[in-house]
Parts: sequence; structure tokens; C-alpha cells
Amino acid sequence: MFPIGKTSGSTLVAWLRGADAAQVMRVLASRPDAAVEPEPRSVGELADRLQRPASVALAIPRLTLPELQVAEGAAALAPATRDVLANLLDATDGERAHQLDAVLRELADRALVWPGGDGRLHVAAPLRQVWAAPLGLDAPLARLLADTTSTDLGRMLAAVGITSTGTKQKRLAALIDHHGDPDRVTALVAKAPAATRKLLEQRARQAPERSARILYGLPRPDPGPGERWALERGLLIRDGRWYGPARMPSEVALALRGTGWHAPFTPVPPAVRTRPVTGSAVDREAAAAAMAFAAHASSVLAACAAAPPARLKSGGVGARELSRLGKAAKCDDTVVRIALESAAAAGLLARDGDRVAATEAYDGWAEGEPADRLAVLLRAWWTLPLTPGGSRDEEGKALPALTGAPPRGGCVQARHGLLASATRLPPGEGATDPADLGALIAWQRPLVDQLAQDASPFATLVRESELLGVLALGALSPLGAALDADGPDTVAAACRRLLPASTGSARFGSDLTAVVAGTPSTPLVTLLDSVADREATGTASVWRFSPDSVRRALDAGQTADTLTADLAATATATATATTTEPLPQPLAYLIRDTARGHGRVRVVSAACVIHGAEPALLAELAAHRRLAPLGLRQLAPTVLISRTPPDETLAALRSAGYAPVAEEQDGSVRIERTRRHRATNPLPTPRRPAGPRRKAVRVAGARTATDLAAVAARLLAAPQEAPEPDPDDGRPYASDTEEIIAGYARNLSFTDVRQLAHAVNEKQPITVEYTATSGNTTVRTLSRLELDAPYLHAWCHLRDAERVFTLSRIHGVMPS
Repeated sequence: MFPIGKTSGSTLVAWLRGADAAQVMRVLASRPDAAVEPEPRSVGELADRLQRPASVALAIPRLTLPELQVAEGAAALAPATRDVLANLLDATDGERAHQLDAVLRELADRALVWPGGDGRLHVAAPLRQVWAAPLGLDAPLARLLADTTSTDLGRMLAAVGITSTGTKQKRLAALIDHHGDPDRVTALVAKAPAATRKLLEQRARQAPERSARILYGLPRPDPGPGERWALERGLLIRDGRWYGPARMPSEVALALRGTGWHAPFTPVPPAVRTRPVTGSAVDREAAAAAMAFAAHASSVLAACAAAPPARLKSGGVGARELSRLGKAAKCDDTVVRIALESAAAAGLLARDGDRVAATEAYDGWAEGEPADRLAVLLRAWWTLPLTPGGSRDEEGKALPALTGAPPRGGCVQARHGLLASATRLPPGEGATDPADLGALIAWQRPLVDQLAQDASPFATLVRESELLGVLALGALSPLGAALDADGPDTVAAACRRLLPASTGSARFGSDLTAVVAGTPSTPLVTLLDSVADREATGTASVWRFSPDSVRRALDAGQTADTLTADLAATATATATATTTEPLPQPLAYLIRDTARGHGRVRVVSAACVIHGAEPALLAELAAHRRLAPLGLRQLAPTVLISRTPPDETLAALRSAGYAPVAEEQDGSVRIERTRRHRATNPLPTPRRPAGPRRKAVRVAGARTATDLAAVAARLLAAPQEAPEPDPDDGRPYASDTEEIIAGYARNLSFTDVRQLAHAVNEKQPITVEYTATSGNTTVRTLSRLELDAPYLHAWCHLRDAERVFTLSRIHGVMPS
């Protein structure tokens, strides 16, 4: 949830106003969701967007382990000085101190932790909510005693030996000053009864327990043994409105943990064993892996186009269909899953009833060059909100593919962490064991989820990257660098550089095989698949000819002469102008012999009649024992009748070794072509993780440095707080939509009003926090917005249906 109200980040506004344009540019680049159109008109509006819980939630998964540790420490102490935080993290001097400063600069660039004018570090308010108890500490004394009466504060001061005078604020400040001194707290606890000391020392190292609210007037539990002494002196605090154990202020807990206790701070990443690798070797390895994957993926999708896999009743493609596709493409289960999920995300596959079929977009994709086909799948894989290689759940049960499961944004961040980890390796070095990169990913992205099936951290992700050529020899390949650059043209260019153009030639052997070195072109694949059976794919593909495969081509309308000519054309495609490379004699004989027997027996649908020109052959069929189930009966020397339908009769005759053909009603030979099955309904792919959509809105992170500099300059030159429109005061709204929404959506700040109005006017999706009439609050992504005040008609992605929303019940707005 992201309860959004009026801006409370005055210290953030002041820091941004005092920053230079370069600092504001870095903030915009690291938090692009804050600059989604409409652009903020002032530093105050920018600070409002940066302080939203949903915006902070987008930034948290991108933090490294030391950044997350420093952020947790700052949240536990906030507001505190840099020196206090350094002491907590044991980073007061030396290299650790320099590393702490570097982390603080990075957190400031993300507008999560920034220095204030008072010399203290300030934390984005939603950041404190990330941890229920940062570092296992409860709230500070000032927050726990906010509702305590002045009289009670006076009693606590008297109990610790301080004369209390003045207002409540002065008494509270005096108690905070006393408990903020670790020496005075330890000296005070040393005078406590033994039971109290034991209780306090135990509570100081335990995370605080959650309390449950109860109604006023109910009896409060009596303090336990030794607790009353601590309550009287403010070492423990009990709020009368809450039921549960007394709470220990963070100042007291830190004092009792002692000066030797420090919060974890791991600025140095885990070591990875490396070995020297050359750029050319990485390129070769990446090219080989990418070529193999491109060939296998093409085979998987071709199999889907020829025979669409069935979907399970529960959804997705099950293990049986995955095994069938793997056998057809000669690849393992992981490659099949990556190909299916990436193709579905790219729009090449879609749901068609109870099956998953190829789309019209697949036909254009299949005609492209291997590099272009690979680039499409790579970009889709890079943004998948899941790890497609995940084939087992926590209980070890097989998982189907293409289930449309809820998105897991951590999967995208894990890929980013993998590339960041590979980038950290020394130049010219690769990981000796790529599995070692898993520990480095956990340091780069500590909040991402790991698959239960992985024996080592992120093993499945590392294997996927190697199969795709993103990693090669334990180092980042040009394909990985292109993905990290996050540009479609960059990825396509890298693929074209590594993958050679497709070849239209094959080498035919006397053992009835055809070998294609490299990636075969689509016409060559179509030809060879029609007349031969594929045996192997990869850097070299192998097809084998047989009587059945040649007969299959003849059934599809080919003739012996056209087959021989087409195959010879591919065999001579690489020959010089003065030489030729005819087909091997065994292959030419096989084609002629199969064609000679092809069509000697004809099947006509007359429920069903078999006729031919050779009476002896017809008599042989009628007497054949294996054909007895057909119920053949000879009507004439050249005519048989069967009780079996034509298609079954054809299959039985072919299984018995004959080569019949089917006739149309007019007596012409029926051409048996494989019908292309194409789906029209989109596959229910997982929704993307929350975040700005590049194609729907302009995002600061996608702009050039010049654009960011211009935005930063405009913000710094604008008034600190842009005045809200007021038609009665001569300050009109920018549009009628803004004015209408502002009049009904009373729970929204004007920043939210502007973003919602912009989404309505520009027909863009938007994410809102909505409270239903039942009182339940949900976060929903809406599209196809139509304003009909006081209602908003929209397509709700949560319910997958049209819904009507009351503007007054919308409490927050975020870009989708």
C-alpha cells in the first residue's frame, strides 16, 4: 500500500534546493518514476514524489548489500549524525570510513538518505517502514514518549536523579539527553535489582514484539518481575492504548548492547576465483552458445507452430508437452522453457483455446535472420518477471510453463545483479566456476528471491545466462553488455556482430545425410524438414533422408525432379561458377526409387475405394494379413473397397510398407500439406513488476544526459513550491480534467491530481490505491480510463474486468 498525503519531506526539499544540477540529475536518473510525465513543476513536487512509499519501494530492490545495511542503520538511528552512524557500523576510520561515505553518496543520489542542514542524516519516511524493527531496535525515546504526560515525565526524571522543571518539552529533552548517554544508562542499570538487569539485558538483544491494540478501559497486564523498576525510570515504556510487553527505546538497547557491538556492514563483495580469458575467446564461446540457443529456440517454436502444445486444465504447458517439444528440437527442458516464456513475452505465442499456438507475428520472426530472431528473444528474456528455468517448486514437484503466474520483480533484479557482478570482475578475467557468481549476486541484490531448486545461489539464472551467451567463460559477453546498456538497437547490433548470417547451402553425404554448418536459412530449413528428418541442431545441423521422409515430401505435392533440383541448388550454392556438386548417388537413387513406387496405389473417399492399374498388387493387398482389420474386399481386378475411412486406410497401407496417395472427388491427387495453425488470443503473460513503462510514458532514466540536465535546471529555477491552482484567485487549472478531479478526489494531493488527469487525457495506464465500500484497500493498475465524475470507468488489471471507481475513494496515484 502507498498511503499518499501532503508532502512531509521539508528536509528533502531543502537538500534538493541546496544541491547542484549534477546532484539533481543523479537523483532523476536513479529514481525515474519520480519524473514520469507530467514532469514535476517544482522541487517540492519532486520531493513529494520521491517520498511516496511506492516510489521508495521501487528503489529498495536495487540496493546492494552495504547500501541496504547503511540504510537500515540510518533508519534505526534517524535522525543521527554521520559520526554516530559510522560508530554503529564500525566505520570510523580507514578504508571502511571511505566506503561508508561512498555508500552515503549513493543513497543520497537515490534520495533515500541525505544530509540535512543541522548536520544530521535524514531518512525518507517510507524507508523506516521497510523494517518492522531495524537492527532489532524499537522506536527512539522521543517517539515512545510522545503521548506521555508532563507529570509522568517528571516522575521518570526524579527516579533517575534529575530535578525536573519547566514544560513537558524540556522534561522530555532532559530524559532523552540522559538516556542518550550510554555511560549514564549502563551506570543506572548497574544499580537495578538482579531480576531487572537480567530482563533488560535480554530485551536489549531481542527484536521488539508486535503489540495489539485494545479498547480503552480494559485492564492492563501487571508488570512482570523486575519490570516495574525499569518502567519507573523510562528504560522500558508502556503505552496505555496498547496491549503487550513494554517497549525498550532504541537508545537504551544500544547502550546495553555495549560499545563492542556493531551493526553489520559488508562493503567488500565476496571474492570470486578468476582465470585469465581473452576477449576473442569470450566472443567465440558466446557466439557458439547463442547460435545453439537460436537454433534450438527456432526448432521449439516451429514444433509449436506445426503441432500446438495442449494446455493443462490448471493452466500452462505440462511436462509431457515440454518433453515432446524437447525431443522435436533436440534440446533439454531448460532451453524449451526459456524459448516458450521468451516467445510468449515477445508475442510469438498465444493461447488458442486449450492450446498454445504460434501467432501471425511468429511468421515474420521465423523469416528473419538468426541474429534478429535471437535479439527478440534476448530482450524478452531480460524483462521476464520470472525465471523461466525454474522447473521445480519448494516440494520438488514439476512446474508447468506459461502458467501466467504472478510477476516476481526480484527475478528482473537478479538478472541485473548478475550482470553487475560480472562487471565487477577484473578486466581480462572470468570466474573459474560461474557458480561463484551466485554469491556475488546475493551481495549485489540481497533482496531478490532464489529458486528452491537451486543447489547453489542463483544456479538456474547462471545456467540460463550461459545458454543464451550472456555469460561466456565466466565473463560478461558482448550480448550481456548490450543488455546492460538497455537499448534494443544495441542488443540487435551485438547479435549481428556475434552471429553470422544464415546459410542457404548444405553438404550432402553418401550416407543419406545433409549437414549445414552454422545457422540454416528459413527456406533451407523448410526444404530439408519437408524431405528429411532432423537429427541434430546447434552450431551444425544434421538431417537424414529415408524412404518415409522422401515419401512425405512427395505426399506434399513435390515430384522427384523438383526435389532433386531444389536439393541440388542448395548443394551448389557455395560452389564456384565453374564447378558443380551434384547430389550423392545414393540420395538420387532414393528419391527416384521412392517416387517410382509413389502413387501406385490410390485411395479415394467412397467409404472407401482402393484402385490401381496392377491387378496383382490389388490382390496382394486384399490377401495381406496386416491389412485384414481394414475389411478389404476386391470388387474388380483393379478395385478394392474398405470399411475403414480413407485417412485410416492410408495410414495402414503406409505402415505396411506401401506408398499410396489419396484422390480428390474429381480424381486428382490430393496434396497433403501441413496446415499452419495460428492463435488469435493473447497468452496471459505475467504482468510486469510495478514501474514506469518505457513505451507508455517518458521516463527520466531513458532520457539523455542533456534531457536530465534541462529538467534539473528547470526544477532548480522554479519556485520552491508551485502554487496550487485556484480559479477564484486567478490561478486556473491546466485543464478541465484537473479541475474536475480535484473537486471530487479530496484525498489526493495536487501532485496526484496532475498525474491522474494526465493519465486520463493521454489514455495512459495508472496505478492507484483504492478503498472499496467494504473498507478493504487495494493497489490496482487501471487502463482505458474514462472520466464520468464523480466516477472513473477503467479496465482493472487486478480483476481483469471493467470496473467503476469513485474518485473520492482514491487515496494515492503512481505511474504504472
